[in-house]
Order: sequence, then C-alpha cells, then structure tokens
Amino acid sequence: MHLRVILPVIGDGFIEHVRTEVEAWALPTTTVSVVSLARGTASIESEYDEALSAPGILDRIEECAVDGVDGVFITCFGDPGVHAAREIIDAPVVGGFEPAVLTALSLGEKVGIITVLPNVLPMIRGLARRYDVDNRIGTIRVVDIPVLGLDGDDGILLDRLEEQAVSAIEAGEADVIILGCTGMLGVADALKARLAGRGFVVPVVDPTAAAVTWIESSVRMGLTPSRLTYMAPPAKARNL
Repeated sequence: MHLRVILPVIGDGFIEHVRTEVEAWALPTTTVSVVSLARGTASIESEYDEALSAPGILDRIEECAVDGVDGVFITCFGDPGVHAAREIIDAPVVGGFEPAVLTALSLGEKVGIITVLPNVLPMIRGLARRYDVDNRIGTIRVVDIPVLGLDGDDGILLDRLEEQAVSAIEAGEADVIILGCTGMLGVADALKARLAGRGFVVPVVDPTAAAVTWIESSVRMGLTPSRLTYMAPPAKARNL
C-alpha cells in the first residue's frame, strides 16, 4: 500500500517530521511518501490561507493519480481541498478533521476540540456544520500558539492543552478530546497521561493517527469516493 501525504504548505522544513510521525502510525507494509506544495502559504490558519493552498494541493492530487497511490492524507485539520480532490482521484482522500471527529464520536457523547488560534474557530465550526456533527461538539478551544510555533517547546503546548482539556471536562463540555491541528505531533499520549493523573480517563484523538489508520482501513476494504457524490468535473476550458 502506498500512502501519499500532502503537507499543504510551501517549504520542506516539516517533511521529515511528518514522515516520521506518519510512519509510526502506518502498517509496516505501507510505503509513505510526503510532499509539500510548490505554491501556497507557510501555514493554514484562515480561510484566505486555505483558498491560496487549494491550487497547490490539487496539483499534488493530479500527481497522486498519475503515480497510482492507494490513498492520500492532506495533513491539515481544516480538510483543505479534500472534497475537490475526491472528484479527480479514485483513491480515499482525507484531511485531519473528518477521520478524527468520526473516530471521537465512537468513543464518547461530547467531543471537545483544542486547536491553535481563534482565527481557525469559524473554519472548524463550518466543518462541523458541513458534516452535521455540530450538535456533538461540546466545545472548541484554543492554545493560542500559531502552527509555526508548534515545533518549539512541547512542554508549553502540553501545559496549555491540559489546561483547556481539564476546563472542558470539568465544565461537562467534553468526554473525548481531539487535537485540533495536525501540527500537534507526538503529544496525544502525554496529554492522555496527564488527564489520567488528574482522575480523568478520557480518550485523546490524534488527527494524524486517525487519518492514517482510516485510509489504510479504506484501502484494505477496497473503498474509494462515491461517484454519485464526487462526480468527475465536467470537461471545459480552465486557466490553470
């Protein structure tokens, strides 16, 4: 199985970090390749960023189709370009939001999402409405750290994640926690342990783990996007 990971930002600085994390979750028999964008933004923290990244993402999706990859993970919690990508490739495609939330909904009644900045809250709320899961999301909170700041001191990130998670749990807003950014790499187990140490036996869903295992399961079951939903775009002139 060949899993292509699209890092929907410009630059190669995160590629090896992402590759290491994805390979840790993937099956030993899965080949992982990671690519970034030739055009786009340094991070996605707004609708503007997401719109600018879409052409670069779709360029990579066309390459995936030519390369015959088995599944695609667009590694961003905002699911940029996911639905457009499903129209042009016969392979499962996910971002960070959908598999993480659907996994979390099987583990508890109320889901709490902890993300990066206030800027992304409207985006996440919009996704929740699109997937018709907003009534199960009890809270969406922020750690107030930009995406490009997540590769710094994990202790600061964990402290803020713990603070927000405990507050949400104690307020009765969440009994499952989702890390609301795929850049929050390698901290899910540590947060789960911290919560357990405070008496809260609560699942913590890592969006990268959820996406990778979701794609592998889809490939093993022979599932691809429905052409009743994701119809091929009509042929026409397009200025690309």
